[in-house]
Amino acid sequence: MPATLGTVGRAAEIPFSAASAVRALPVLDVGCGVNKYPGSIGLDRNPNTRADVIADIDQIPLPFRSSSFRQIRAVHVIEHVSDVIRTMEEFHRLLVPGGRLLVITPHYTDFSSFCDPTHRWHLNSFSLRYFGEDNGGFGYYSAERFREISVQVSLLRLWRYLGFELLVNGSRWFRRFWEYYLCYVIRGKAIEWQLEALKEG
Repeated sequence: MPATLGTVGRAAEIPFSAASAVRALPVLDVGCGVNKYPGSIGLDRNPNTRADVIADIDQIPLPFRSSSFRQIRAVHVIEHVSDVIRTMEEFHRLLVPGGRLLVITPHYTDFSSFCDPTHRWHLNSFSLRYFGEDNGGFGYYSAERFREISVQVSLLRLWRYLGFELLVNGSRWFRRFWEYYLCYVIRGKAIEWQLEALKEG
């Protein structure tokens, strides 16, 4: 019985045994800290965490073979790295074709984005578009590609209660309008990307 797995630009038929092998691959929790995702391999540079592997994400390549993971979780990590593009390329290398990448980071209008002195980058909900089809003509920064599955922005509690979060996430056009004209008043809290690695199997 065949199963499908996303590949470059389309779904491809692959044998059931291969799909099972992909499902058996582990999840990598990058910058896991003390709250490692259940069942994952935790990576952190701090030995006083629940990490299984002690490594600095800025020391690329990380100590794993290519296509080793079905999912990578980078929760409040990307804002700390020295090079966002190289880090995204390394995540791409580590994922199997069709593997999923979860990235969560503060929105640049949130207080937490600038109050933490270890934050190097202050991102908005379009900051990772360089790796997709809608790259605004800047796709030459990297040859690696991800498909955007979803982008969700959380807003500060007041704006969430007033329904603005639904508006921002309900339409890509409105989210862009909000980023351009409204976000310094109706401030963001965090951004969550779900991305799929596009690569040849």
